[in-house]
Amino acid sequence: MLKLSKLLLHSSRASKSMLGVAANDFKLFSGIATRAWMSTATAKFEPSAKIFAPYSIYKGKAALSADPLLPKFTKLETGDYRVERRGVIMLTFWPAIGERKYDWEKRQKFALSATEVGSLINLGPKDSCEFFHDPSMLSSNAGQVRKSLSIKAHADGSGYFVSLSVVSNVHNTNDRFVVPVTGAEFAVMRTAFSFALPHIMGWDKLVVKVPFSGNGESSGSARVVPQAQTSEWDR
Repeated sequence: MLKLSKLLLHSSRASKSMLGVAANDFKLFSGIATRAWMSTATAKFEPSAKIFAPYSIYKGKAALSADPLLPKFTKLETGDYRVERRGVIMLTFWPAIGERKYDWEKRQKFALSATEVGSLINLGPKDSCEFFHDPSMLSSNAGQVRKSLSIKAHADGSGYFVSLSVVSNVHNTNDRFVVPVTGAEFAVMRTAFSFALPHIMGWDKLVVKVPFSGNGESSGSARVVPQAQTSEWDR
């Protein structure tokens, strides 16, 4: 009986010792993981570097990516700044040419303005919306190139069909892209667009009073340089 008691006591101490080692190992691993994450999170970007962080959705017939483009500022004679060109959220579509293969050369773009972003954010699970763009609307070339972006809810409310139609009488082409977006993917878009909205309007600079350099861009060692402004009509 005494031998059995000593055996159980030894077994209990061994188990506690093993648990202690496991706990220490976990703490060590957790500390290393945290430091690695902090190192990545606090990394300083080069002032001249561009930041590319599109949200992309790949489906069977086409792919879709969304990327915020920040506004361009101009300096006034008073030393103040104003928005010269407002930012947008650029949607880029490109067709599939095989299983998990896409043709980037045939991409088409659609730039969402702040109001159009608001319409997308406001969509309910069974709502739809449509936008039309014509680069020559106020000129004699109106109608030569027409773009139509449609966002239609699935019948069961589980997601949306996001489609872009581009008709060019100049090149005699008619391109159409359809990307089914799940409810989860649309939730990511809605949240990301909500976050980006004040930034593409330039209101983040207005509220936090970020200093500007002479070229109209925000200054500071930790700043993120806006991407080069590109038009949805550029390929």
